[in-house]
Amino acid sequence: MSMLTLDRVWKSYRVGAFGGRELTAVRDASFAVRPGELVSLIGESGSGKTTIGRMALRLTPVSKGAITYDGQDVSALTGRGLAGYYRNVQGVFQDPFSSYNPIFKADRVLHTIRSGLFPEVGAAEWRKRVDAALESVRLDPRQVLDKYPHQLSGGQLQRMLIARALLLDIRLLIADEIISMLDASTRIDVLNLLGDLKARGLGILFITHDLSLGHYISDRAVILRRGVVVEMGPTGKVFGEPLHPYTRTLLSSVPQLHTKWERTPAGPVAGAERCVYHELRPDEPCEPGGPPALASADGDHLVGCARLD
Repeated sequence: MSMLTLDRVWKSYRVGAFGGRELTAVRDASFAVRPGELVSLIGESGSGKTTIGRMALRLTPVSKGAITYDGQDVSALTGRGLAGYYRNVQGVFQDPFSSYNPIFKADRVLHTIRSGLFPEVGAAEWRKRVDAALESVRLDPRQVLDKYPHQLSGGQLQRMLIARALLLDIRLLIADEIISMLDASTRIDVLNLLGDLKARGLGILFITHDLSLGHYISDRAVILRRGVVVEMGPTGKVFGEPLHPYTRTLLSSVPQLHTKWERTPAGPVAGAERCVYHELRPDEPCEPGGPPALASADGDHLVGCARLD
């Protein structure tokens, strides 16, 4: 059973003088995240990845379609229902430094949870919970508590934000480019931490532009281009047998350690002229108002129309 489901979700903005033009950032996106599953949402900058994450977190309203959590429409939640949603679903974003006020100690982000959501928990019991959450993300409480943000590394601050989410005993984590600002050694620590959380049953939506990271960590991959889901399925199938020209172009752009750059073939990617979607559905028209539904090429390996741009 899916925890988080996007059903034909659109997001449009009014832009230009007096809002005279409409910019569509996300178009007809549908996919789901299940318990204990890590889904990578992959696309280049400006493809709509962060917009989808913000809509799932109720930070940005949905223009059309629906996002549901355990069958409930997220946009309809209010009051206690919304507070309960945030106890189960939390987000961690790209820049950990922006989540902290430099004039307060970093552990303030942990203690504000107690005052807002767990006022009945005593100080000693709360300290035990904080220590356990920090240790679960491989932080020594003695080294990070009572420190200011500038005294901690980006990796420590990012893991502290994940510990904050764990204090709520969440079921779903939306991780938006959470390791793009970290050094290589710290990236591995955070990726392994996400793997541990997944093994404990946490559902994770991992938003990234880095193909190698998505390949390394995810169970399923969703490829996003200009706000449209063009391909999705088990990571091994999407990366091993890419069907959409955009997916093949992305994969061909990854530098190969065994090949010199000057030997990398230029020009169109082999097979870029194919539209697998219309090979599977030859009579399906390309609707000008939006993309057609994804077609199943092999069970849960789905591909969209390559002609619709």
